Amino acid sequence: MNWIIDNIIEIIGTLAGLVFLYLEIKQNKWLWPVGLLTSAMYIYVFFVAKLYADMSLQFYYVFISIYGWIAWTKGKQKEELPVTKLTNKLFMVLLGASLLIYFLISYLLVNYTDGSIPYWDAFTTALSIVATWMLARKILEQWLVWVLVNAVSLCLYIYKGLYPTSILFLFYTILAVVGYIHWKKDLLQSEAFSSN
Repeated sequence: MNWIIDNIIEIIGTLAGLVFLYLEIKQNKWLWPVGLLTSAMYIYVFFVAKLYADMSLQFYYVFISIYGWIAWTKGKQKEELPVTKLTNKLFMVLLGASLLIYFLISYLLVNYTDGSIPYWDAFTTALSIVATWMLARKILEQWLVWVLVNAVSLCLYIYKGLYPTSILFLFYTILAVVGYIHWKKDLLQSEAFSSN
């Protein structure tokens, strides 16, 4: 019982994170307010664990949740934002952005914090920033980035002893594959419908 009380914020964040992922797979716009709640919980959890890049990422998630809500509810033609594929040009831009963010965060963590695993923290944070932007634009391949980020994060959280969060990221890793399959099926159906 004491363990539950001591970890209640992490447990609430974990449950909210699972709801977020379910809503994301279903392409339900309510994922954004749930994501905002999840991020608020994890600001505290990651601060206590000295995972400062992950903590900072939660602040980004708060703002991207607002952006995502607007993008998903105010599509260009007042319609639902469609799932799209990543273009080669955008891939190169996002790869460059990921590397730039990674090197910047690594430098800051190594030189200005007592972060316990700064390079891995920077790696997952940089890719998460890019993947979340891709999610807000409903780009299919965001799921593939999440598979990598979630699998690496799962290992990091086990290492740090964040067991409820580790369970969450095990589900995240598995469900990122499910999300990719679900969204790809939706994209293929949309393409078949528009070609008729």
